[in-house]
Amino acid sequence: MGAREEHVAPSRILVESFAHTPLEQAILSHWCQNASTKFADTYESRSLELLPTDIYRLISNEVVCEGSPFQLLFPDVFDVPFPPPDHPTFSFIDLFAGIGGFRIAMQRIGGKCVFSSEWNEAAKKTYFANFGEVPFGDITKDETKAFIPPKFDVLCAGFPCQPFSIAGVSKKNSLGRATGFEDKTQGTLFFDVCSILKSRRPKAFLLENVKNLCSHDKGRTFQVIRESLEELDYEVFYKVIDGQHYVPQHRERILIVGFDRKRFGRNVPFSFDISPAIPKPTIAGILEPKPEAKYTLTDKLWNYLRAYAEKHRAAGNGFGYGIAPKDGVSRTLSARYYKDGSEILIEQPGKNPRRLTPRECARLMGYPDEFQIVVSDTRAYQQFGNSVVMPLMADIAKDIVETLSKMEERRFQGKGPLP
Repeated sequence: MGAREEHVAPSRILVESFAHTPLEQAILSHWCQNASTKFADTYESRSLELLPTDIYRLISNEVVCEGSPFQLLFPDVFDVPFPPPDHPTFSFIDLFAGIGGFRIAMQRIGGKCVFSSEWNEAAKKTYFANFGEVPFGDITKDETKAFIPPKFDVLCAGFPCQPFSIAGVSKKNSLGRATGFEDKTQGTLFFDVCSILKSRRPKAFLLENVKNLCSHDKGRTFQVIRESLEELDYEVFYKVIDGQHYVPQHRERILIVGFDRKRFGRNVPFSFDISPAIPKPTIAGILEPKPEAKYTLTDKLWNYLRAYAEKHRAAGNGFGYGIAPKDGVSRTLSARYYKDGSEILIEQPGKNPRRLTPRECARLMGYPDEFQIVVSDTRAYQQFGNSVVMPLMADIAKDIVETLSKMEERRFQGKGPLP
C-alpha cells in the first residue's frame, strides 16, 4: 500500500520559509489557495507583509498557470492529493475542520473552500498534507473570525457539542441580559457557529453531530439549537442518518441543514434524498491483504479483553469487544480506538484477532486511498474516529447545492422567495 510514502509529510517549504507562526502559516497558505479568486482580498495584505516582493508578484501573476515556476517551487501547496476544482460552482468554509472530510465532500461536487479552521495541531498537519492549506486555529477568537471572507455560499461544521445551560427568559429580562440565541448558547462552540451565520449570512449551512444530541438533557439541548438557528432566520431541516448506507460501519449521526429565509423565504424544497451505495459495502471490502504483525493483539491484551467481556456478560450487560463480520458492518469507530481496538476487531485464522490499520480506518470512513496519513497510528486512529463519513456528507451536500440552484433560478426569474 506504499505505507512509507504515506507517512512522509510534505516539505512545507513555503509556509516554513516565510511564515513563522501558526497564524502566519494559515494566512499565507490560504492566500496561495485563493490568489486567483475574489477571496484573495481577505488574506492579501498580510501575505504581502510576509513575502518578498518578487515572490509575491510571482504568485499573483502565475499561480493560476499549471506548471508555473511558482507551483514547481512550492509543490507542498499545489501538488496535493485534493486540490480545489478548476471551475468551482460555489464557495464554502470548513469549521472544526478536523482532517477534511467535509472539504473532500464539497470539492467533489464543485465547491471551493475559502476558509478553514481547526485547533488540533496534529489534525492541521494532516489537513495541510492533503489540501496544501494550514487551517486557522481557535474559531472562538476574534482574530480568527476576522479572516473569514465576508461572503460565501455554504458553512460546514462538525461542531463539538458542549452542555447547554438554558435559563428562564423572564429572569434574564429582569437582569437586563440578552435572550434568544445570544443568551442560550453563550459559552458554547455552537455560539461561534451562530455568530458567523449572523455576521456573514451564507445561503446555507450543513452541520453534523452525534445522534445523542437529539436526546441530551431530555431534548432541551437540541431544542435550543434548532430555535437558535430559526431565530437567525434560517429554514432548518434535520435527520439522523446511519453511515452504513455508504460505508461498512454502523454510525448514526444527526445532520442539520439550513437555508437563508431572508434570501429564499420559507417552504424551501429540500429533503434528505440519500443515494446509498450499491452493492452495500462490507468489511471485507476495506481490508488490506497483508497487514503488519503489529496490529495483531498480544496474548496479554486478547486474554484481558475476553475476561472483561465475560465479566460483563455474567453481569447481564453487553460490554465487550466486537468481532466485525467480514460480510457485514462494524460497530462505530471512536477516537479511543487507539487504546485497544476492542470495538472493531478482525478475525485471523490461527492467530489472535487484530485491530484495523489506519488505512483501513480511513476506508471505513469513506476516504479514498490517495488520502495521505502523515501522523502516528495513535493520532490517525483519533483523527478518523472523530471524522465524518465522507461520502454521506457528499451526498447531502449535493442535495443542498441542487436546492440552492433551484432557489437561485427562481430569484433570477423574478419570482422572489417562496412564501
